[in-house]
Amino acid sequence: MTTTDAMWKRVLSEVPLIAILRGIEPRSVLGISEALQASGFLCVEVPLNSQDACASIAKLRENFDGRLLVGAGTVLSVSEVAAVHDVGAQFVVSPNTDPAVIRATKEHGLVSVPGFATASEAFAASVAGADAQKLFPAEAAPPPVLRALKAVLPASLPVLPVGGISTTNMKAYVDAGAAGFGIGSSLYSLGVSGEVVRERAMGFVRAWRAGR
Repeated sequence: MTTTDAMWKRVLSEVPLIAILRGIEPRSVLGISEALQASGFLCVEVPLNSQDACASIAKLRENFDGRLLVGAGTVLSVSEVAAVHDVGAQFVVSPNTDPAVIRATKEHGLVSVPGFATASEAFAASVAGADAQKLFPAEAAPPPVLRALKAVLPASLPVLPVGGISTTNMKAYVDAGAAGFGIGSSLYSLGVSGEVVRERAMGFVRAWRAGR
């Protein structure tokens, strides 16, 4: 088992919450991530449609190696997989199911978390080698939808709802089979201070532990 695989396993077993830092800038990524780690988060994602995303990913790996699992989000092509691998990303998240991206992610030794909205997409991702799946957008797939999907999807494949996740709806998703969550704007948005992020993050960690 690689170090990345071991860290991913730890994330899933302890605090399977991915902090999605959409819009984060390299100058603020370390302070925000320090606040997240202090709250109990173990996993941070920098979407590629953020300013200088690869620079932020490189800074995170340099400063948080072994403390936070660092990944890239909104990865849409095989060339982007190679680019984020080169700056140290350990996992790849996409909003869609693209078998070529999934295969490239695994060929580079990274954890693959593609997005899906239908059973067909979920099975295609599983066949391509995904390590987990992002149910997206979760606003369009409430807990009863997740429960129905989990009844037919491989039990070993974790599903993490993303989109509209709050401390008040997490338990319903967990009861329906969610193995964790990706949390974006309700946790971080451009300009929010590290102190505010830490308070919000602690609330999500508490909600996860109470609802699991």
